[in-house]
Amino acid sequence: MYRFRGIIAGAVFIMGIFAQCQKKPPIPSFDQNEAFKYLKEQCDFGPRNPNSPAHDKCEQYLFEKLSATTPICRLQHFDYYDDVLKDSLKLTNIIASYNPQSQRRLLLCAHWDSRPWADKETDSSLHNRPILGANDGASGVAILLVIAEILEERTPPFGVDIALFDGEDYGREGQTDKWLLGSQYFVKNIGGYRPLFVILLDMVGDTDLQIHKEYYSSTYASWLVDRIWKAAAIEKAEHFYPDIKHTVYDDHVPFLQSGIAAADIIDMDYKYWHTLEDTPEKCSGNSLGEVGRVILRTIFDEELALEPK
Repeated sequence: MYRFRGIIAGAVFIMGIFAQCQKKPPIPSFDQNEAFKYLKEQCDFGPRNPNSPAHDKCEQYLFEKLSATTPICRLQHFDYYDDVLKDSLKLTNIIASYNPQSQRRLLLCAHWDSRPWADKETDSSLHNRPILGANDGASGVAILLVIAEILEERTPPFGVDIALFDGEDYGREGQTDKWLLGSQYFVKNIGGYRPLFVILLDMVGDTDLQIHKEYYSSTYASWLVDRIWKAAAIEKAEHFYPDIKHTVYDDHVPFLQSGIAAADIIDMDYKYWHTLEDTPEKCSGNSLGEVGRVILRTIFDEELALEPK
């Protein structure tokens, strides 16, 4: 009897060791302080509206940051002519790839330009001044820069591409054809590239973070939104709310129009939107960290399905 118990105990011990060896690695941690630093570094250039010196300097900064994490990083240059303002823009998307051997890929994106016009200011004399875009632009980019560093060190279970779109915020009210210039150009020139899904980060650093499900995302990529919110629940992300509150014409729309699942993670309740008060002081490392952890969970948790059932 004693010997039999010993055999069982030994078998249990060996099975325990085997289970530990089979245990999946933890989700990478996200450095929110580093993300906030990257937000401020972008803002240090000043407003990054197209054709400005700050725009050129930030483009170089972002290209160098991403190039330091992968040898596969490229600049997608394109021109845009505004026939109303008679303005010719030099625009650039910045694209980096990780785990390039994988055929199954996803795309993470944000826009890196800032708005040329503070048209939500109550004082109309300020409407033609460019905004700093700490939350509206720099926040999503900051999160992706940290994720890029993680992807350099830890190979994801499938391929990941990061795209920083230019010219998202150029349009005036009612001129939808002049918005989303970078993402529209990217999708028009997408070739055979078909990511499993796209996640867009926009205005995700607000000190009063409130992320609700976005209407277009939920209507045309509900399975993806459900999986992101499941990741948020696992991460106990208290600022992700389950209701649909806003309909947003953003960089995810060109992908949805081309039949690619895409979700917009955005806080449209940001009261400094398109004003001169969109500065780093209105942003929080805690907010960047919460969103960053949710995205990392979505990337690295293999128990979260990547495709609709």
